Amino acid sequence: MKITLFLALFVVLAIALSTKPLLGAAASALETVLDTSGKKVRTSVNYYIVPGSYPYAGGITVASVNQTCPFNVIAGDSSNGPLPLYLLPVNEKKGVIRIHTDLNIFFSDGGVGCPDSTVWMLKDYGSSAAQKFVTLGGALGNPGKETLADWFKIEKYEDAYKLYYCPNVYYDGSYPCSDIGISEDEYGNKRLALSDVPYKVRFQLA
Repeated sequence: MKITLFLALFVVLAIALSTKPLLGAAASALETVLDTSGKKVRTSVNYYIVPGSYPYAGGITVASVNQTCPFNVIAGDSSNGPLPLYLLPVNEKKGVIRIHTDLNIFFSDGGVGCPDSTVWMLKDYGSSAAQKFVTLGGALGNPGKETLADWFKIEKYEDAYKLYYCPNVYYDGSYPCSDIGISEDEYGNKRLALSDVPYKVRFQLA
């Protein structure tokens, strides 16, 4: 009788485990980001972030107002972009970049013109708390309250991708979850900023 009951419990447990995916399997199901040639985007490789529609003219670069630091992250045109950068996820064990994953974005060229960090971060612009722009000066890694503004995500968007802000590593509502779009300032710079209209992008091997 005891043996029969044990076997029955074993069968029930085996069925339950076979029909319920493990946490690791669920995590690995996240789609890998692909570059413009269809290859997997990787952590230790330089990329350009370029416009999502072909031809990929211009791309993500930096600009400043009166040469003051930190520099602003902008969508440049064919005359002033793009700059090579790295993507570093909060967990880099697999060596590839997946959608919906917290990551730091930073320019690989330390000589962008400022002594500050080249890591992207969100920052208020001017006196309007409603404006949140992407600048340089963030911290690499160290997820937590102090680095809340430094984490971004890549999401699928139409036939390409978009950048998104809504960190899972730590979130207290300081900045709203939002797409990253374009906001043109008074100097004509197309600055990356929180927006209801996403900026469609692709990732091109540098």
